[in-house]
Amino acid sequence: MSQTGRACVAEAIGTFGLCFIGAGSIILDAKTGGGVGLIGIALAHGVILSIMISALGGVSGGHFNPAVTIGFLVTKKQEAGEGISYIISQLVGGTVAGLLLRAIYAPEVWQKVHLGTPMLGEGVSVGTGILVEIVLTFFLVTAIWGTAVDDRKPDIGGFGIGLTLTADILMGGPLTGASMNPARTFGPALAGGGFDGHLVYWIGPIIGAVIAAVLYNNILIKKD
Repeated sequence: MSQTGRACVAEAIGTFGLCFIGAGSIILDAKTGGGVGLIGIALAHGVILSIMISALGGVSGGHFNPAVTIGFLVTKKQEAGEGISYIISQLVGGTVAGLLLRAIYAPEVWQKVHLGTPMLGEGVSVGTGILVEIVLTFFLVTAIWGTAVDDRKPDIGGFGIGLTLTADILMGGPLTGASMNPARTFGPALAGGGFDGHLVYWIGPIIGAVIAAVLYNNILIKKD
């Protein structure tokens, strides 16, 4: 198998892990009547992302997120063909996770929370949702560049990124579901969660990721 092929498999596995554990924690929270809670949901997302990046980052870079990949494409850190392959792999991984969760949980459980699909909170407009996703994704992608891309990065594996995801969910979870990741929303939505407000979870994360990537690449990173 080619290096790109191996990287795409890694991207599918990593995104599958994030979506399966992340969306699964939301469904379990519904099943247990709030037994997981916001802190538990945030930790589930953050810990699994940390582990997936640490385990598979050496194979693919550990994007597991189309918005992250688009940030790499815009800054010319990745070729277009490889980037598109990454995005397709990420969407496939997220969808498989959604389908598996649908098979595991009874419909009356997962339907309560739209199969763990991020949704806008009560009273949150589309515009506000996009703004929240922009800011949260900006923090996430800044953490990715600072702890994984920059040659001056600390040797902490994926845990700086995972902790950022956890913090973002603690703040934004009740507002937008704090997706920051089109694949994280797309997979469960396609599997049965529904596409209400779906564009929020493409527009916001992509804008936030591009701003962070361009800012870090052009201003914050040390140039030779």
